[in-house]
Amino acid sequence: MVERKIYEPKELFVKRMRLLLNDDKDLEEFLESRKLKPKKSIRVNTLKTSPEKIKRKLVEEYKWKIKEFEGHPEIIRIESDLKPGESGKTVEHILGYYYIQEITSMMPIIALNPAKEDIMLDIAAAPGSKTTQAAAKMQNSGTIIANDITTKRISILSANLDRMGVSNTIMTKHEGVNLTQRFKKINMKFDKILLDAPCSGEGNMRVNPRTLLEWSEPMLKSLSRKQKKLATAALEILKENGVMIYSTCTHAPEENEEVIQHLIDNFKIKIENIELPLKTRPGITEWQGKKFDKDMKKAVRIYPHDNDMEGFFLCKIRKIE
Repeated sequence: MVERKIYEPKELFVKRMRLLLNDDKDLEEFLESRKLKPKKSIRVNTLKTSPEKIKRKLVEEYKWKIKEFEGHPEIIRIESDLKPGESGKTVEHILGYYYIQEITSMMPIIALNPAKEDIMLDIAAAPGSKTTQAAAKMQNSGTIIANDITTKRISILSANLDRMGVSNTIMTKHEGVNLTQRFKKINMKFDKILLDAPCSGEGNMRVNPRTLLEWSEPMLKSLSRKQKKLATAALEILKENGVMIYSTCTHAPEENEEVIQHLIDNFKIKIENIELPLKTRPGITEWQGKKFDKDMKKAVRIYPHDNDMEGFFLCKIRKIE
């Protein structure tokens, strides 16, 4: 078995995280969490089967130890120490009865809660974890437009939609801002939008340890500019009273609260509370001299050491007009 590489975080990264966390003990626990092997989790595809059938199969036939989530029977955490690739080699995975997905990655669709009649846009959809989750929640009704930027990513998305039995989704291949401008030109608007924005990935230190090597503050600022443009463009095609989830797998305020503040400054929107089946912390209202709206506390920060999972940020935005 290949040994996992553990990289030391840069001094500036540690300094920034100390400002975001409660105290030195909290920081130490956060930094230690990067050394832990990430646990596998799956989401049962209710378009094809039931959580009960999959749980019975995993426990009785494969002898896996699993953990269930109250209120969300489709979420299963694998407690067994599986061999590399083992969870992807089962007949059930190949047939699309479940999707291998980080539990924190499931939270944006739980927060967005798309309904059967909704017209939904998933702006950065590949490889399709959240698109297929949304399709299951919508029972293959309504319409999802799932977009990504390259042919390779679209090919992966297409394969996963097919494997999971999704039939309510149209795929598009465009740069995100360009796509929204096309929709704006024909006056097409959406009930629900998911913007799981490309980000620096600070929350994925366990899954992708090289994140710490590639991290830099200039990169955060560059990404923040792109995220603001993309989020602004997305809000312009959200219907009045429609809901958008902005999410990232990073802790950097430049990519999170600062982006939301940009939207607050330029649109009439309301930040709404999010209820999730995980331990979460509120969004911050100040960072490096910048003050954010008081409702930023309704945004959600998920830290790896709070749940033994990957880090995430979510904000639920309702468009007033």
